[in-house]
Amino acid sequence: MSHHLIEARDLHYTYPDGTPGLGGVSFRIEHGQSVGVVGANGAGKSTLLLLLTGILTPSLGEIYIGDARLTKKNRDRIGGRLGMVFQDPDDQLFMSRVGDDVAFGPINQGLDPDRVSRRVTEALQAVGISHLKNRPPFKLSAGEKRAAAIATVLAMEPDMLLLDEPSSWLDPKARRRLIKILQGFSHTKIITTHDLDLVLEICQRTIVLSRGRVLADGPTASLLTDRKLLDEAGLELPLSLHPAAG
Repeated sequence: MSHHLIEARDLHYTYPDGTPGLGGVSFRIEHGQSVGVVGANGAGKSTLLLLLTGILTPSLGEIYIGDARLTKKNRDRIGGRLGMVFQDPDDQLFMSRVGDDVAFGPINQGLDPDRVSRRVTEALQAVGISHLKNRPPFKLSAGEKRAAAIATVLAMEPDMLLLDEPSSWLDPKARRRLIKILQGFSHTKIITTHDLDLVLEICQRTIVLSRGRVLADGPTASLLTDRKLLDEAGLELPLSLHPAAG
């Protein structure tokens, strides 16, 4: 399934004010992989996701989605294979009802009403919030908003899910539900987060970023138990592995 492949080749990005974002990031992610991208604030995690979806354009380097190179001309068509869940759910919830938000993407894909309705039903069921279909988004809890934001992306049937800090602002119960939802998806997933325990549970592979560069890329269980590596990246051991947790 080459169309599910995503590859970054020597990505560089500098913000308009001259601030460096990425300084030569390369990796290849294949179908079905769940990959965590971790690093301290300013490491380049969110910048990377914005580049992969075509929202930002690399200063240097290339991105391939399947066999096609992502460009300004084809980013709507090619980038549409990637579903992005932003850090703030309110960036994706703007209609008067949750169901309308979930329907927005399929409608703009030009689908007929029956297919739109089916997509909405399936997406809401997938994240366990069918009962919230007619609820105004502003009346949802943080966890419900997160689930609704994921549903808006799933309804567009992307090949890959990109999630930016998905556990932010969630209480422990909502966070646990989110983890179960993500564990149930067969999609290729790229998750940027400070929540290293979430990465341990969901991602078999982790990419560690530091100052816009890849510091390490390998099995999650190995990297997130490497104290020296984590210290170099400005991170700490996952809480579940901390001596105090025992």
